[in-house]
Amino acid sequence: MRSTHTAGRHWDGAPITPRRRRTLTVAHDSPSRLLRIAQPSHCRACGNRIDWHTTSGCHPIALHPTEVPAGLVPAEHRWHLASGIAHPSGDGSPWCRLSHLTLCPTRADTGTLPPALDDIRRRLALHTRRLTDAGILTPAQCRPQAEPHHDDPCTPPRPVVQLLYGRYIAAAPVEGLQCVAQTVRRTRCTHPVLAPGTTPGRWTLMPATPHRRSPRQPALPASDFAVYDLAHLTFSEQVRWRTQRCPTHAATPTAPDLALADWELFDPLLHRQFLTTRLPQDPRRRR
Repeated sequence: MRSTHTAGRHWDGAPITPRRRRTLTVAHDSPSRLLRIAQPSHCRACGNRIDWHTTSGCHPIALHPTEVPAGLVPAEHRWHLASGIAHPSGDGSPWCRLSHLTLCPTRADTGTLPPALDDIRRRLALHTRRLTDAGILTPAQCRPQAEPHHDDPCTPPRPVVQLLYGRYIAAAPVEGLQCVAQTVRRTRCTHPVLAPGTTPGRWTLMPATPHRRSPRQPALPASDFAVYDLAHLTFSEQVRWRTQRCPTHAATPTAPDLALADWELFDPLLHRQFLTTRLPQDPRRRR
């Protein structure tokens, strides 16, 4: 029997219509620059999977990766997603999301949870035990302390940065901040934010002014501490640091982000362990 198959048609004679490729874009009015809605990761304390989402206040939060029935979750622990943004409330549907801190098995005080949520927490604790027994995860109390930097012990591991009339604390040293933009190969850019040829910041001593004052507020370790000041840079350059982009991707705002920026609002009480009372040495003067 002779085949009647021709090019451009299926075996039954139906025409082959090529599928139109859809490109992912970031909306101009989106509060998040992430190309993907959630950033999958693992909890550093228990090793279980988490999904990072951006909240309505532009702060990242780690959510449990699966939905749970809303009837089993107290109203104050419910989260819902709308256009990729996490909101701390229910949306009226029978399902909701949970913060990972509510279920993390390493937390001693988790409050009173329903039995169904306790069962989820026990399963997470069992997975943590398996990772610990296999040597993949090291408990926080057994982790070796990081050795101090012998060249300059005054260099803070998480520096406080002054930019855009505010103070932020970084998750890594200034030289280790990596660009969060996506490259043409759909991978994260490997260029640093402190790129060669750009104007660096200045280390200076600034007073530790708390956000709130109270008579019962604990005393700070010192009145002045080291701050990496970027206030002398131009507004566009400070925005580049705040969005954590290299000069190349700062000039292409249409490029989406593949990770969240490593910034956190600085609180002198919560981050007092990272305060340094001496200025780091200038790397150009080191021998």
